Amino acid sequence: MNLAGIRHVHRHAHRADSYLREVEDVCRERALRLTPSRREVLALVAEAGRPVKAYDLLERLRERHTSAAPPTVYRALDFLLEHGFIHRLESINAFVSCHHPAEAHQVPFLICDGCQDAEELCDGGAVAGLIETEAGRRGFRPKSQTLEVHGLCARCRIG
Repeated sequence: MNLAGIRHVHRHAHRADSYLREVEDVCRERALRLTPSRREVLALVAEAGRPVKAYDLLERLRERHTSAAPPTVYRALDFLLEHGFIHRLESINAFVSCHHPAEAHQVPFLICDGCQDAEELCDGGAVAGLIETEAGRRGFRPKSQTLEVHGLCARCRIG
């Protein structure tokens, strides 16, 4: 497999405020309703800077709103996932903000089994394209794809 198309790796520690502004702009352009609760859940995901579980989001939300309930978080997460503003890491049942919320894309993730950090590989669609091509050659029509590669990051391997 040739991965020469991989441009760069995104760690999930980016500026939450600029990310939120970008998502707000995308919502305006697409006429999507970023409600206060959706925005607040998105902010919590962005501020985490690493994969975060739904119940951790609920706990943080309850620090601000004691009456916050699981459906509030799950409805917000569903909206954010549907519109590509966050990614769900199935294998660890956690969510991370998307570094390219204005564009639809499939990205592979490197997930550290030591510290549970995740890195988004921005490969210009190389891996997703390879999977689509190979599936097509076999007569298979993919509905969705998520590639999560587990291992140890450089910090955990050294430490």
